Amino acid sequence: MKSLLHPVFERRAAFSPWNSDEILRAELFSIERLEQHAASLAAAQQVVQRPRLRPSLHARLRDNETVLLAAYRAIAAATGEGRAISPAAEWLLDNYHLVEKQIREIRQDLPPSFYRLLPKLRDGPFEGYPRVLGVAWAFVAHTDSRFDPESLRCFVRAYQRVQPLTIGELWAVAITLRVVLVENLRRAAARIVSSRAARQGADALADRLLGVNGYTAEPDALLRRDTDRRSFPPAFTVQLLQRLRDQDPRVTPALHWLEELLAAQGTTADAIVRDEQQRQGASNVTVRNLITSMRLLSDVDWPEFFESVSLVDDLLRSGSDFAALDFPTRDLYRRAIERFARGSKLTELEIAAAALSAANEYAATGDGHGDRRRTDPGYYLIANGQPAFEATIGYRNPRFTWPGRFVLAAGVGNYLAAIAVVGCTALSLPLFVLNAWSTPGAHLVLLALLGLIPSLDVAIALVNRAVMRAFGATTLPGLALHDGIPAHLRTMVVVPALLTTRAALEAQIARLEIHYLASPDGELYFALLSDWTDAPT
Repeated sequence: MKSLLHPVFERRAAFSPWNSDEILRAELFSIERLEQHAASLAAAQQVVQRPRLRPSLHARLRDNETVLLAAYRAIAAATGEGRAISPAAEWLLDNYHLVEKQIREIRQDLPPSFYRLLPKLRDGPFEGYPRVLGVAWAFVAHTDSRFDPESLRCFVRAYQRVQPLTIGELWAVAITLRVVLVENLRRAAARIVSSRAARQGADALADRLLGVNGYTAEPDALLRRDTDRRSFPPAFTVQLLQRLRDQDPRVTPALHWLEELLAAQGTTADAIVRDEQQRQGASNVTVRNLITSMRLLSDVDWPEFFESVSLVDDLLRSGSDFAALDFPTRDLYRRAIERFARGSKLTELEIAAAALSAANEYAATGDGHGDRRRTDPGYYLIANGQPAFEATIGYRNPRFTWPGRFVLAAGVGNYLAAIAVVGCTALSLPLFVLNAWSTPGAHLVLLALLGLIPSLDVAIALVNRAVMRAFGATTLPGLALHDGIPAHLRTMVVVPALLTTRAALEAQIARLEIHYLASPDGELYFALLSDWTDAPT
C-alpha cells in the first residue's frame, strides 16, 4: 500500500507552490502587459467542483509565522551584538509589528467556513487551492511585490473579461494578497538568515586562514575542511573572497585554490561578487516593496475596490436603482445572489440577470398603479418575491436551513408558542417538585399564580436570546441619499410628547431644534405631537 500511495503524494508535492524557497519575482510587467497576462491566466485556470484535498493555507501561514519570527529574533540578536545587517534585514526588524498585523488579519478574514466556499483550481501548481490565490500570486510575481490599487484593479478587470470571479473571490483578493506577501517575505527572510550564516562561516574560516581573532594561522584550512566539497553558497564565497583579496597568495594559498574552483565552475571571482551584489540589491528592493505594500493594503478602501470590479454590481447598476441604495442594502442583495447561486445551477451573474428580468417584466406589464416594489430586483432577492423567484431559478434550500425557514414562515405564531412552552416548563417544574413533597393543592394554585409573570419573563428572555443567536438582526433596506433627502421623498419626523410643565415643553422644543440642526440637508422636517396629560386619548 505504501508503495502505491508514494507516487501520488510525490506528485502532489511536486506541484505544490510551497516547494521552492526562491523569492517570488518574475519579469516586471507594465500595465498593458499585466492585463494581457491576466487574460491568458484566466483562460488557463479551470475550477473543479470536487477539488483534491490539499493542506490549508492556514497551515502554511503558521509555518511562515514561525520562520519569520525566527528570522526576526536572529536579526535582533545580531544587532544586539553590534554586527552589521543588510538594508533588507533592517526593513524586517523595524516593521515586524506590521507583519504580525497582516498575519492576524489573514486569520480573522479567512475563516475555514469562507475558505471552503472559494472555488478551487483543477490542475496546475495551485491544484486544489483557491483560484484567487493564483491570481494574487501572479500579480505579486510580476510587480516585484509592489502593490498599487489601480494596477490591481486593471489586472482583476482584465481577468474577468475572460472568466468572471465570484463575489466571494473578489472579497478574498485582499486576503490572498496578504497571504502571498507574507509567503514572499518568509522566503526573503530565510535568504537573509542563510546568507548571514554563510558570511559568518566565511569569516570564521578566514580567521583561521589568516590567524586573526585568537586563531593560529592555518593556510590550508580550506583544503582540509572541504576536500570533498566542490561548491559553496554565493554569500560564503563572496565574503571569503573579500577577506582574502589583499593577502599574499604565497602565504595564503586558499585564495588561489578558490579562484581555480570558480574557474572550474565556469565563473570568476569578479562575476560571482557582481552577481551576489545584484542579488542582495534586488532582495533589498523586494523586502522594501513587501513592507510598503503591507502598509498600503491597510489604507485601501476595499469595499469601494470590490464594487469597482464586481460584474454583478455592474449588472445591477445598469438595470436598476442599485447605486442609490446604501452599502448594507447592496450587500444584502449580493449575499442573496451568492446563496441562490450555491443552491442552483446558475452562476451569480445569471441570478442577477434573472432578478432584473423579473423586475423589468413586471414593470413592462404593469399599468403604473401596481406594487412599485416589484420593479426592483431586491423584491425577488430579499423580499416577498423570494419564493416565486426560487422556483423560477430552480433553487433548492440546503437541509440544514429547513428548520430555520419553517420557524420564519410561521412568524409570530411560533414565537408566541415558544414563549408559552418555555414559560410553562419553567413554571411546572417547581410545582411538580412541590407536589411530590405533598404540598397542599391550594398552595400550589397560589404559587402558580404568583409564579406566572416571573416564568413568562424568563421565557421571553430565553426565547429572545435563542432567536438572536440563531437568526441575528435583520438589516432593513435603505437608500444612501448622499445629497440629502430629495423633494419627492420629503419626510417629517414627529415626536410624541405630553404637555406637563412649561420647563418640560421647552426641553422638548430644544431637543427638537438639536435634531433639526444636526440634519441640515434635504427635505427633512420635525414636529411635536403633543397633548395635555388629562386628555381622553
